[in-house]
Amino acid sequence: MLILASASPRRQELLKLIASDFICAPANIDESVTKDIETEKIPEYLALKKAGHIFKSNPDSTVIGCDTGVFLDGKMIGKPKDEADAFEILQRLSGRTHKVITGCAVIEKGKEKSFSQITEVDFYAMDDKEILSYIKTGEPMDKAGAYGIQGYAAKFIKEIRGDYFNVVGLPVSGLYRVLRATESNLL
Repeated sequence: MLILASASPRRQELLKLIASDFICAPANIDESVTKDIETEKIPEYLALKKAGHIFKSNPDSTVIGCDTGVFLDGKMIGKPKDEADAFEILQRLSGRTHKVITGCAVIEKGKEKSFSQITEVDFYAMDDKEILSYIKTGEPMDKAGAYGIQGYAAKFIKEIRGDYFNVVGLPVSGLYRVLRATESNLL
């Protein structure tokens, strides 16, 4: 059985592009990290932690864990705490390039395989009115970096370099290759 250790509807939708038969089991874990983990490796570390948590109670399954982070100026930007935080995040991203890194982990028969996918995203400059209007849609509130590239924020995207699906939250082609190489042939 294939298990996605996530409740994200976006990840579920994307996983359906490569696997038709899977279940979801959200991994409610402590997402704190130690200082010895390199900042850009945090998503991969958390993906492994999520997959490992679900694998413990499902040792006969193949478990996928994922975590996505937005990175600017060497710092990770998570989900906004509130609308004021979303506004501040979007102001910082305005007119700049940032990285979106998704860590993926697959655990099967106790063997772990993990990777990180990096995509660079360029935003057009946004004025305060545009940012406030976007925040009113409610879309930024549950997303790393306070935006969803697949939604209303599409109008702010100048260019991307890398995997589009990675920015949505699941690097489909990279994960496909890892799952294809597993022993269980779930694809």
